[in-house]
Amino acid sequence: MTTIFPRVGAVCAVVTLCFASAPAVAHDTVKSVGGPGLSTTDLPPLRADGHAPIGVMGDHLHKTGEVMLSYRYMHMDMEGYRSGTNSLSPEQVASTPNSFFGIPGQPPNIRIVPTSMTMDMHMFGAMYAPNDRLTLMAMLPYIRKEMDHITFAGPAGTTRLATFQTQAEGWGDLKISALYGLKNWGNHKLHLNFGVSLPTGATDERGTMISPMGMPMNMQMAYAMQLGSGTYDLLPGITYSGRTGNTGYGAQLTGVIRTGKNNGYHLGNEVALTTWASYQPKPWISLSGRIEAKSVGDISGQDSRIVGAAPPADPNNYGGETVTLFAGVNLVAQRGALRGHRLAAEIGMPVYQDLNGLQLETDWIATLGWQYAF
Repeated sequence: MTTIFPRVGAVCAVVTLCFASAPAVAHDTVKSVGGPGLSTTDLPPLRADGHAPIGVMGDHLHKTGEVMLSYRYMHMDMEGYRSGTNSLSPEQVASTPNSFFGIPGQPPNIRIVPTSMTMDMHMFGAMYAPNDRLTLMAMLPYIRKEMDHITFAGPAGTTRLATFQTQAEGWGDLKISALYGLKNWGNHKLHLNFGVSLPTGATDERGTMISPMGMPMNMQMAYAMQLGSGTYDLLPGITYSGRTGNTGYGAQLTGVIRTGKNNGYHLGNEVALTTWASYQPKPWISLSGRIEAKSVGDISGQDSRIVGAAPPADPNNYGGETVTLFAGVNLVAQRGALRGHRLAAEIGMPVYQDLNGLQLETDWIATLGWQYAF
């Protein structure tokens, strides 16, 4: 790790110099459409706070004919168990009853306990505005998940037998949305978000696990390790943003409404409220803080292929309420070939987690993104 951070620091220094190369009032010049040798025009400075923190999706509309391309890399790290608001050790989890006990071959207690999980997501996005009031948006993620487990020996007890890891990787669910402007007044804007999530992500991922008898088993992985929801999901929302001088602020309320079922189940509905504030010391940079409160329901129904003495196999061990704090930075280049290119980063940590049943708790979340409109 000691060799990585100096390199990251050097890269950040170079990027900062590139983005800060313009003064507070940019004096870029561009050649007229008529060709070389004609008069030039000064370009106004671009505002780094013209976009919300990078973790907020669908926060702004575009002008007629404008296109924006985006890429986000998101990482989530989960480790340690929680029931409600209480932390649990792997041995405590292994001592709890198995909800599938009574089915042939199922032991009385939990035997396979996940200890950590990471998710890396590459989100590719595009936006297009057919007019000033309507912006269309599409987003497609490529996801990689890894989960580490402990297998406990025999039908009960806390003797550790083995450890193993499962992985899933591939494209997730395609999201198609529209943003519709409701009202603009001064530096204040209000718009609706509405869309649909299409079930393009796999829901039949399998992995090799170690049984309490020490035997490898190739099985359907639990809901948390699948790449898609398997259902058509509605994505309603409403977004407000405003600005006073060099201070920006906004709020967004969004939901996920599951429709239909996938192999006998659907994931829980979701509702999230986030608010943010930012300060822009120079046009090329803004610093932000954000808070998000989120509620997720447990899984309705059950996939008959997902059965096992592990907490993620139980549909009741999903959902809950969380509150997460984020800090971020937005950068926008002011001149030359990089003008208009945006880089942004945000990192968040939960400050409250009340989880249904037995679940891994989230430790931290990070997002790094690029955006360019033309």
